[in-house]
Amino acid sequence: MEQFLSGNWKAGWAMDIHTISCTKNSDGSFNTVRSEIGDLVYKLKYQQNNTVVDHIAKKVSNFLQTRRIFSNIDVILPVPPSKQRNLQPVPTIALITGNLLNKKVDTNYIVKYRSTSEIKEIMNPNERAIALDGVFGVIDERYKGKNILLFDDLYRSGTTLKEITKILYSIGKVNSVYVVTMTKTRVNK
Repeated sequence: MEQFLSGNWKAGWAMDIHTISCTKNSDGSFNTVRSEIGDLVYKLKYQQNNTVVDHIAKKVSNFLQTRRIFSNIDVILPVPPSKQRNLQPVPTIALITGNLLNKKVDTNYIVKYRSTSEIKEIMNPNERAIALDGVFGVIDERYKGKNILLFDDLYRSGTTLKEITKILYSIGKVNSVYVVTMTKTRVNK
């Protein structure tokens, strides 16, 4: 079920929540129920199951086509990864989606100047913002006056997306930023 995301962008959506429920079992393990897209993202990111990539990209493509703004999007920009993986989920899905929808995808425009620990490990939103200050930039003003779709896998607090959006407006001089994520956490911590 689609979720509206508010931030410093024009409009934003998550395709669905990531986890529907999570209960602790008596043996200390957890019983986690994820949404369909949440389960696919989990399999790709944490189980390195690359067989789900095309299925996810088709779901993302179908979702994007339901957004009225999509025909006005000039380029899809995936959020740079926070962790090195053999297959980077967000840029990979963005590229396949762009190919399916005949939209330009630029995986190198947003730069990450320094490594950070995974932001999901930082619980305090203010500490997250401090950790991300000065981390991201853009190469130039090639998308000045253009409409951008900022794409990521998981929305938690929105700190990363807000920081990148700020950079896209102030340094990239873009016209509009729209945000789409595959999933959203139930809790924004």
